Amino acid sequence: MVVLDAGHGGKFPHDGAHGAHGLLEKNVVLAVAQKTKELLEAQGATVLLTRESDLDVSLADRARIANDAGADLFLSIHCNSMETREDRKVTRGVETYFLSPDPTDAEAKMLAELENGGPESIPLPKATNAVIGILADLALGQARNDSAALAEIIQHHVIRGTWAQSRGVRQAPFLVLSGTKMPSALVEIGFISHPDESRLLAKTAYQDKVATALSNAVRDFADRVLSRRLVAQAVKPAPALKGSEQPAAVNVATERPLAIDAVATEPQAAPAQVALPANAVARPDGTR
Repeated sequence: MVVLDAGHGGKFPHDGAHGAHGLLEKNVVLAVAQKTKELLEAQGATVLLTRESDLDVSLADRARIANDAGADLFLSIHCNSMETREDRKVTRGVETYFLSPDPTDAEAKMLAELENGGPESIPLPKATNAVIGILADLALGQARNDSAALAEIIQHHVIRGTWAQSRGVRQAPFLVLSGTKMPSALVEIGFISHPDESRLLAKTAYQDKVATALSNAVRDFADRVLSRRLVAQAVKPAPALKGSEQPAAVNVATERPLAIDAVATEPQAAPAQVALPANAVARPDGTR
């Protein structure tokens, strides 16, 4: 299962960043999330939106929706913005984040603070015994490692699919990501504050391109990362099956049936491989 999170929603100050001619972040990202959902469902995936209309959903509830659903992947979709007149004229591009307590730089730290919007936090559940605690930590640690790969794949596909300027893969302490128990990432699909990029973000055709890129990224992640998890599961001893019984794909973190494996329905051209050296984070191509 894939959970898509359209950032923000509701009335000011929860409506997100503002662009020219009344363009609002909350509306752009909801449209992109809905389009991405349709594309993934057409390929057989199970997709859940954290909001389907103009609602103010708390950060805690967004993460809780994904956790309660036993999602295999969580993707939060946003538009970026700059404050000063000069920065708004020149700063554009796409950047994708994965969770880390150590932000890439001061800009990443500031963005996380803006998106977090307050002291809201989601404590991890307490383990009932030491063994359960160790297993939970291992599963969560693997999800965090896979989140870096997810962010790289998303960035690669969005840049390839839209020809937008790449500001790289970055890391920051986003609360909405810290509450999830599965691979998760946050993508800023463009700067709504930039005159040209704002016009693009308002166009249905460009939103379609972004949605196609995101759906391709999810399928790529399922093929390259989640399938690896299934292979790891397959090597575990299992009781003999009778007749035509087949083992069910399993979400490692939750032990629930895995629905996303249906995404890759047809062979796809392999994208350029993305190198992921340990603890390496791609730097943005430009500065704000």
